[in-house]
Amino acid sequence: MTDRRLTALTALEQKVLWLASWTIHHANHLRDSPDGMKVGGHQASSASLATIMTALYFAVLRPDDRVAVKPHASPNFHAIQYLFGNQTRAKLENFRGYKGAQSYPSRTKDGDDVDFSTGSVGLGVAQTLFSSLVQDYVKAHGWARSQAEGRMVALIGDAEMDEGNIYEALIEGWKHGLRNTWWVVDYNRQSLDAVIREGLWERFEAMFRNFGWDVVILKHGKLQEAAFAEPGGERLRAWIDTCPNQLFSALCFQGGAAWRKRLTDDIGDQGPVTRLIDKRSDAELARLMTNLGGHDLALLLEAFERIDHDRPVCFIAYTIKGFGLPLQGHKDNHAGLMTSGQMDALRGAMNVRTGHEWDRFEGLTVAPAELESFLAKVPFARKGARRLTAPKIPVPETLAWPAQAAMSTQQGFGLILNEIARSDTTFADRIVTASPDVTVSTNLGAFVNRRGLFARESLADTFKQERIPSTFNWDFSPKGQHIELGIAEMNLFIMLSALGLSHSIHGERLLPVGTLYDPFIQRGLDALNYACYQDARFMLVATPSGVTLAPEGGAHQSIATPLIGIAQDGLAAFEPAFVDELATIMQFGFDYMQRDGGDDPDEANWLRDETGGSVYLRLSTRTIDQPQRAMTAALQRDIVNGAYWMRRPGPNCQVVIAYTGTVAPEAIAAAGLLAESHRDVGVLAITSADRLNAGWTAAERARQRGIGNATSHIERLIQPLSRECGLVTVIDGHPAALAWIGSVHGHRLKSLGVEHFGQTGTVGDLYRHFGIDTNAILHAAQAVIAGRPVRYLAALP
Repeated sequence: MTDRRLTALTALEQKVLWLASWTIHHANHLRDSPDGMKVGGHQASSASLATIMTALYFAVLRPDDRVAVKPHASPNFHAIQYLFGNQTRAKLENFRGYKGAQSYPSRTKDGDDVDFSTGSVGLGVAQTLFSSLVQDYVKAHGWARSQAEGRMVALIGDAEMDEGNIYEALIEGWKHGLRNTWWVVDYNRQSLDAVIREGLWERFEAMFRNFGWDVVILKHGKLQEAAFAEPGGERLRAWIDTCPNQLFSALCFQGGAAWRKRLTDDIGDQGPVTRLIDKRSDAELARLMTNLGGHDLALLLEAFERIDHDRPVCFIAYTIKGFGLPLQGHKDNHAGLMTSGQMDALRGAMNVRTGHEWDRFEGLTVAPAELESFLAKVPFARKGARRLTAPKIPVPETLAWPAQAAMSTQQGFGLILNEIARSDTTFADRIVTASPDVTVSTNLGAFVNRRGLFARESLADTFKQERIPSTFNWDFSPKGQHIELGIAEMNLFIMLSALGLSHSIHGERLLPVGTLYDPFIQRGLDALNYACYQDARFMLVATPSGVTLAPEGGAHQSIATPLIGIAQDGLAAFEPAFVDELATIMQFGFDYMQRDGGDDPDEANWLRDETGGSVYLRLSTRTIDQPQRAMTAALQRDIVNGAYWMRRPGPNCQVVIAYTGTVAPEAIAAAGLLAESHRDVGVLAITSADRLNAGWTAAERARQRGIGNATSHIERLIQPLSRECGLVTVIDGHPAALAWIGSVHGHRLKSLGVEHFGQTGTVGDLYRHFGIDTNAILHAAQAVIAGRPVRYLAALP
């Protein structure tokens, strides 16, 4: 390493620290605050990673590498991008403001080439692991754009290591032979509320080694190592290595005089140790004692550049929270902010003139032209913006399946995928499935039999080799298209996030399909939200659902998932009752997953369909009779938009029964019985409460903006109904998922559904128990026809 290179990097390190600190200070102390709310920004957490991020971004990383930045170090990231010319001053001045640089790195909200969003603690870390596995998948299938393999790098706060999803991911990485992954632990030994427990790094080291990772400990900087070589130096090393975390942090805050007194009291011997201490001024002693590995540029560069293999590596880098700032080491510094006086002192120390705080090279001793030349040659930024694109995969106009008179939607899903697997098309080749150990019970078995399981090395099915009869053939190979996961829904969703970003991260488009039991969506909900926030694209198939999974009991029955489908941004939720609906939705879904247009709503349905997104299918194991009908273009459009008339109401309609999903037979039967005494009864088949609600609310916003003719799909469907007509909604899920429909045009409504944990029994037992059977629907219909006082949630005695 040349002195000139280290000089340039040292200058850039100083500038990253200044810009990050100033950005936060400006947002909290100088920018107008009309609401008086604290802005925040984590000056101390940013400072502890400034050296590490300088070494990585300006020297070590290559164009194909991808980084998940510690959430609280986002000001460092924005500062680095500002120095590269990828971030604007206006965005920095508006940090944490409306449309300014984001609080935490965001792929969708930031404009400076964020690789992985990291706002939810720990998830960005796990994402790097799964993104590396996806890179292996793409390469094994022969689709990689280049021979270069990028390293997936996570910058981790030590307190972030408390997150359980990190350990679940480590297990999955070990099973799949993880490669090309670096995790750099910012071991500053402080969390939000406390100082980290003693000896934690030893546990980290043992854990990572047990999972096959190399571990590099970066504890002492070069200045300390040189001091340890002096007479008395080994006693100083021993004192540092046994110093409690809280004491070390407190002395970092107190400074040189405090270091001198403590060292003299504890190990001063009036001999070599005393001479070692006394030969240094207070400032020199403080510099020595805070010269930890994570703050020594030369040491970091050597450690990073020494790695010449693709094994996963964990770097445990000792740092000081708030390093280089007046609040370094203080236990309250996590959310603390420097005062104006402290900021002025830092300004003076860094030679930054008032009014020149945003100048890229202000106060540095290296000439701006030299730094510009250096930055132009940085490997990581050599290719410019690194967010890749990939062409869309053509989706067949229709998806086929072998029709049967009676089927479940889960069965239909398996048959549709099996027919896709039989075809020799790019579309079929780009589908990749994943499931948390429920591959067979979610009907992926036929697809896996035809397309195989993925592994970088082939492994034959032992049962097949031993000629033991089995329905399923589990052969692993580099060309397999199913990724086998253990029982961890968090891992499934982070894997779907990684697969669903392959077009942008690795330049190759995949069509991920993940399956799990519907009630266990909630076990991985944080990771699902994270995947959607990143704008990852996938199809989530949740089956079985509801209390219809009657014999399994409450632990396996879902209630709230329809509401999750409505509430989750970036996810279009559907719950078809029939397989022809499912085929239509899946065909739409595979195309929708690949869209990347503007976010202006389609004025036909007021949905942002050109934007695209992920898809959630809530399916059932209940076998029901299938309708014999032609799938017209108009019917397909209505199914995709969220609802269609199964039985169109006549002019004298007094009641409409609106159902979603597997309760279709009960709704249809109730309508038939009502028709014996009431004319023109309507039956509304709702395939997506989510899309109906989204269209309705978007149309209302449009009307508020002066577009008076804005009308959503649900408004058009029920507009012809008389105001005296009553509505009954029924769903095997929380009734609130459909209860809002009465507000569309002010109709009386009874909303039937499930609010409490179920129990074991038959479908009939549970439908009666929760009041979603035919008799309950009739009871509710008679109530709204009679105009009785209506409560939103109906229940039978």
